[in-house]
Amino acid sequence: MHITHVNLAKGFRGGERQTAILITELGKNSDLRQQLVCRADSPLKEYLKDVPNLSFAHANHQLDGHFNAMKTDVVHAHEAKAVHWAGFHHILRKTPYILTRRVDTPVKDKWINKKIYSKAYSRVAISNIIRNKLEQKCWGHVDLVFSVKGNLIHNEESTRSIKKSFSGKTLVGHIGALVDKHKGQKIIINSARKLAESHQHLQFLCLGDGKDKDELVALSSDLDNITWLGFQNNIGDYIHAFDYFIFPSRNEGLGSTLLDVIDAQVPIIASNAGGIPDIIKHESTGLSVLAGDAESLSSAIIRMDKDKDLQHKLIKGANEHLKKFTPESMAKSYLSIYQRALV
Repeated sequence: MHITHVNLAKGFRGGERQTAILITELGKNSDLRQQLVCRADSPLKEYLKDVPNLSFAHANHQLDGHFNAMKTDVVHAHEAKAVHWAGFHHILRKTPYILTRRVDTPVKDKWINKKIYSKAYSRVAISNIIRNKLEQKCWGHVDLVFSVKGNLIHNEESTRSIKKSFSGKTLVGHIGALVDKHKGQKIIINSARKLAESHQHLQFLCLGDGKDKDELVALSSDLDNITWLGFQNNIGDYIHAFDYFIFPSRNEGLGSTLLDVIDAQVPIIASNAGGIPDIIKHESTGLSVLAGDAESLSSAIIRMDKDKDLQHKLIKGANEHLKKFTPESMAKSYLSIYQRALV
């Protein structure tokens, strides 16, 4: 079987990471041949350069690269621009395609969206809330395939160095693009301000970059208990340095970063937005707080901070739940969909 993956994103965020994990896992099957259609400057090329039986074709937009790509059995579109690429490719070559929807915002009711989604062999959602929203469109059957943990590597010496840099502090970590309307970093600032005097041992560490960086740094310039660390390549080292992890997203397709945090044995406080409840079950795999509510986040941090038994309970429950979110299970599910598309 020959599978063509399409991801035309410019950067490397959660969706690109999940694309890379799937291609890498499928690459372990010697009976499969894979092709990735991506931008000429896509970080995915470097990330996947050692995957066996994988070739690359370039496309910088939806109408590009259709005749440069190798003939394939099935096309898998991994993000919004790729969905339109797959739809156009089907018109040109009649190749069956599937698409993965990773965000919980509703698909716009444009005629082109309706046509491309309806013609897909399968629409795949990465969380229950996304599946529900796609099913409401009545554009065809929707499969559910969760995103997965990334098996992040970490360096123990680097983790110790990070902890040493904040000696005497309990580290409350956050990772996400600095886009408040999505990830909710202003809520973190409000919580940090509320806890600055009463919980002086807490230090909030925020990793990531994005369009709101300057505004967020300015809003918190009077606070010593919050540090903006920017984009870091070695996020595994930081995750293992965190004592708690907070994820106050205002909307979220699933929140696959949470799976890596669980894998690192770090207890989690997350909002109840979007697909996050598929991962964070309140009092079982983490503490769930109201989206957009700094008071709810602050209260949960205080509770977590004073209750070691609760931390251990949440870590244990989360690790048991993590068994549903492995690269092996994701690859198996997608392979089944590819095979059905060819029948």
